[in-house]
Amino acid sequence: MKTEASGNDWIKQSPYDRFNYFIAIKVDRYKTLLATVEKLRLNSLAVSISGNRHFLIFPPSRKLPRPLGSALPFAGQSPFMLVAHYDRVDGSPGANDNSIAVFHLLKAANILTQRGLSNWMIVFTDKEELTSGENFESQGSFTLAQKLRVWGLEKAKIFNFDACGTGDTLIFSNLTDSVLNNNDRPNIQKIKSDVQQLRNHALNTASLMHLEKFLIAPAPFCDDMGFLRAGFAVQTVTMLPSEEASAFEEILRKYPEFTKLLISGEIKKSNERRNLPSTWKNLNTVADTPDRLTPQNFNTIVNFVVELCSN
Repeated sequence: MKTEASGNDWIKQSPYDRFNYFIAIKVDRYKTLLATVEKLRLNSLAVSISGNRHFLIFPPSRKLPRPLGSALPFAGQSPFMLVAHYDRVDGSPGANDNSIAVFHLLKAANILTQRGLSNWMIVFTDKEELTSGENFESQGSFTLAQKLRVWGLEKAKIFNFDACGTGDTLIFSNLTDSVLNNNDRPNIQKIKSDVQQLRNHALNTASLMHLEKFLIAPAPFCDDMGFLRAGFAVQTVTMLPSEEASAFEEILRKYPEFTKLLISGEIKKSNERRNLPSTWKNLNTVADTPDRLTPQNFNTIVNFVVELCSN
């Protein structure tokens, strides 16, 4: 677990040895991920909700209902729910968005199992990427969250991992804070409190690991908005190279309105897009290739995921 990946060695190690299959342009990512989960002998369910296909992975000690219908593990409890979307934009390899986070969680699942921890579940979501004209209620995470409530999992502590393959600095996104501050829903105070608890746990975990490179800053929306629209608190975790993180922190100090551009989506057409970290500008494009990943830092995020569920 302590060995750092270097060069091309990481691509030969399980589960990353399936990574190149997963990012091939014409691959069926659902079938490839299903085969990978089965190869790793993970305790999993594939579920279809509103036409979207998601994966639920549980500790081996948890008995799964087969076929799906009776109560799922953790009903009425508050497990750590580790989330990553496995879909991508057409035409993009999707190496960083979001293939690598999927494989980080697969590796974390094996480590959590080896440690005998049983307070976690992993969710790989479908339909995170939206097309023109779609809103956040079109996301797979929105209809999934509605079903999670029916299944009794509304107390889950949700940590969403997105674009976690480039850089050495953990970014704990606070973009949802601005959304919540402009919302007058009846239960908004509870959601705000739950979000803060999730962030505090992330910060405490980083402190316990003696991580020096982390930052609270707004990151582009992902599955967190679908969960949020359904009334679920969620903390998104992403990564940036330290130099990009520092430059972005300076931009946020100089231009307080920058966060509003991210929230509205106007950043895509604004001249201020030039101030987005380079890593984020390459997402959803043909440039999102493995060459831009930094395997020497993979263990930072994998170990963070494991420690998140250990404390």
